[in-house]
Amino acid sequence: MAYFYGILIGIGISVLTLVIISVIRRRMVDKEGTVAELIRDFFPEGTVETLTITERKFPYRVRADLQRAVDRWIAENAQLECFHGIRKEYDFMGITLAGCMFGNTSDPAYIVPPEYEDIDVGEQEPARVIKNGIWLFKAEDEPVALLLSFRGGPCDSKQMVVQFQTCKSPEAMQLATRFFDVLEAIIKESSSYRGKVLSFDQLDDAYSGESVGIRVHHLKTVQRDEIVLPAETIQLIERNVIKFASQREQLVRLGQSSKKGLLFYGVPGTGKTHTIHYLAGVLKGHTTLLISADEVKDLSEYMALARLLQPSVVVMEDVDLIARDRSDLTNPVQESMLNRLLNEMDGLKEDAEILFILTTNRPEALEAALASRPGRIDQAIEFPLPDEEGREKLIRLYARDLMLSEDCVAEIVRRTEGVSAAFIKELVRRSVQMHLESNGGPSVTPQNVDEALNEMLFHGDKLSLKLLGASSRIGYKARE
Repeated sequence: MAYFYGILIGIGISVLTLVIISVIRRRMVDKEGTVAELIRDFFPEGTVETLTITERKFPYRVRADLQRAVDRWIAENAQLECFHGIRKEYDFMGITLAGCMFGNTSDPAYIVPPEYEDIDVGEQEPARVIKNGIWLFKAEDEPVALLLSFRGGPCDSKQMVVQFQTCKSPEAMQLATRFFDVLEAIIKESSSYRGKVLSFDQLDDAYSGESVGIRVHHLKTVQRDEIVLPAETIQLIERNVIKFASQREQLVRLGQSSKKGLLFYGVPGTGKTHTIHYLAGVLKGHTTLLISADEVKDLSEYMALARLLQPSVVVMEDVDLIARDRSDLTNPVQESMLNRLLNEMDGLKEDAEILFILTTNRPEALEAALASRPGRIDQAIEFPLPDEEGREKLIRLYARDLMLSEDCVAEIVRRTEGVSAAFIKELVRRSVQMHLESNGGPSVTPQNVDEALNEMLFHGDKLSLKLLGASSRIGYKARE
């Protein structure tokens, strides 16, 4: 019996809770107003049932440009009546104008202060993007309700939805068509991201609190004299990248393709990434997309962005991680990723202004099909270990304002045959550390260099040598 009374009490409490929630909601509606009331009050009496809604969906990652496009069109074409934020309890499922007007009365869409996201677009100020908002205005004497909203559940792809609600007259329908034509043209301008260095944000690690989606990278500026490679290698890079980009228009007029694929290869630490940073800075007007091997799953989206923002440079480092020889692939997923890369490179039109730069430390491991077909890899460029002249340039470059005697420079050059640029950079830094610890004179001495080399080569192990970009014989050369 007590159990039965417990059930009745529980039911009573649940009913009372629902009644209280209903009363609170009614009071909120009376106090704040609903979107349905807002729309019905705005449109002329008797026209609400004759309205029409035109909808377009846009990728979530272009929402910064979408917001700018909406703001620009309204500023240039509309007499704004009001603007509000919208809140709905289950708004992740999407807010629509029809749903706001004729949806579930127990879950109405409320008028609330607008909620914005700050999006880093690589400029001094972030772009402010509304989450869910409604504009009511007149354009060409036609009343319009414009909705911009986010749509996407936990397992769904994210989208931004734009709905343009107006009357069914031919004039109003033409206005909606012109609105979306202008919107699409402005988005294609992609002023937020064009000409910048981009990648997709993979993790929720934006400690600034700014929403990203597309991450804008601020690469260190690299000057041409900071590229220490053999003259023939530099000429090959400049002819196939910088000069090619400047001659694109002429090449197309003469019936030649405007796309190209390059492979940068060489042992670690020889300047492949450093050179890419230089090219990203010197290719004015080009958008650079940085793709890591684990992002091949997003390659289709990257390529859609590359086509939208062309002329563009698509950089994929350590391509051997996904483009190994088919005989070395161990599962269907790896082969699928390889095929995806090959298909995307093949699928580009001849007039696409897209340059692929792939890098690898192991060119011998690459799938032959990657380079066997013209249009995938058109030129392979080796980044060799620095020769004697190159090592001297690197030492002076990394030493910068340090006082290094000519004897000290010559000693480092002599004892670093067979090392990478990365090794020399670390050697200079560690020599400076030795100098600071010894409280020496105004300049680094050969003794400081000797101590640094001993620590790097003889107190470490084979793995340290490999990580620092030293050949197996450097230790013996240093002992001489």
